[in-house]
Amino acid sequence: MLDATEQRIIACCNALMDDTLELTSDLVRGYSVLGQEQGALDTMERHLERLGLPATRVPLDAPGFDEHPHRAPTEWPSAGRYNVISDLNPGAPGPHLVFNGHLDVVPAEPIDMWTRPPWEPWQKDGWLYGRGAGDMKAGIAAMVMAVEAVRQAGVEINFPLTLQTVIEEECTGNGSLACLHQGFRGDFVLIPEPFGAQIYAGQVGVLWFRMRLDGVPAHVLDPSVGRNAIESLQEYMPALKALEAEMNDLPRPALYVDHPHPFNLSVGRVDAGNWASSVPAHAILEGRVGFPPGMSPDDAMQRVRDTLIARHAELDDATPPPKVSFHGFRSEGHVVDLDTLGIRLLSECHEALMGEPPAHYLSTCTTDLRAFHVSGEINGTCYGPIAQRIHGVDECVDIDSIRHVLTTYALFIHRWARMAENQETHS
Repeated sequence: MLDATEQRIIACCNALMDDTLELTSDLVRGYSVLGQEQGALDTMERHLERLGLPATRVPLDAPGFDEHPHRAPTEWPSAGRYNVISDLNPGAPGPHLVFNGHLDVVPAEPIDMWTRPPWEPWQKDGWLYGRGAGDMKAGIAAMVMAVEAVRQAGVEINFPLTLQTVIEEECTGNGSLACLHQGFRGDFVLIPEPFGAQIYAGQVGVLWFRMRLDGVPAHVLDPSVGRNAIESLQEYMPALKALEAEMNDLPRPALYVDHPHPFNLSVGRVDAGNWASSVPAHAILEGRVGFPPGMSPDDAMQRVRDTLIARHAELDDATPPPKVSFHGFRSEGHVVDLDTLGIRLLSECHEALMGEPPAHYLSTCTTDLRAFHVSGEINGTCYGPIAQRIHGVDECVDIDSIRHVLTTYALFIHRWARMAENQETHS
């Protein structure tokens, strides 16, 4: 049942939907791929200031962060890169609630495959389109405007609450980790990943890897005196697929036992050769492999190395062994503790609005929940809008689902405040 205050909060959420869609669209206009996040960061700061919320920059090059045991190594500089957060009531009594969303997006190229340019938001048939609209700028807009809805309803937010908007979620997880490293922690975290209004129950480990093969360059007047690195690269694909199968045959946590294929391989990028009329002297493959919760990234890295070196020995083709390296994600998997106060409270809010308990969702990818769980020992979950074609062409987010997440988050903030007050009264 919803009391009069909660009904007033919901009315405020409905009144703020245009503002929520405006914020989403403004964020989409900032095509925030790696290294180009500044436009979205500026938009975030501007909207926070418009709402009278504090805006703080959290740098990714803070002292000591390079040595953090869970930081992923990068091939780009961290200097000048930062997250934007809004830290409300720091030091106040009560359990600390964190909302966390990522501003960065994956590349949308080739652009000519899109109906409209991916940084140009548009609406059709109840969907909002654009790169990052679902993953996860609509969720960020919902979490920010949920705070505004509660305030407009006259409900005081007097407990510690932090809104974190971060970068590098799509490649390292270092943005959220930088927040934790600099003391922006909490007791429970909600992340509006676009998996729908269901409780996120676990995620897999994820590792990025790179393999370079060297061939022998030659003029095409006699290709036989060379060795084609592109053709050699293809000889390694069966071994990588076998590694994927091996990962899926390993013991796994009970929640994943019935999942048919949770640990996926992706060969996401190939760079090879330098001239059409030359036998290519090099080929570079970049890929991603999932691995079970409970396996360490070091173990996963060793399995990749062993797989590729063993395949080289099998081929016995007189070529140099592949050069194997790792960049970006080296993220542990984990299972969410569903029997915690925060998740019970979120489930109650969902049921109050939907009339039935939420479903649970097991992920085959990673999210920034990993930073909180593994590094911060902070429980949380993902609960967000419904999106289609994330990382694909014509990515879009269901507008009604944005409204639902906005409303659920606002109700959750109100009930979290009430819980905090009760704890303070009985302390």
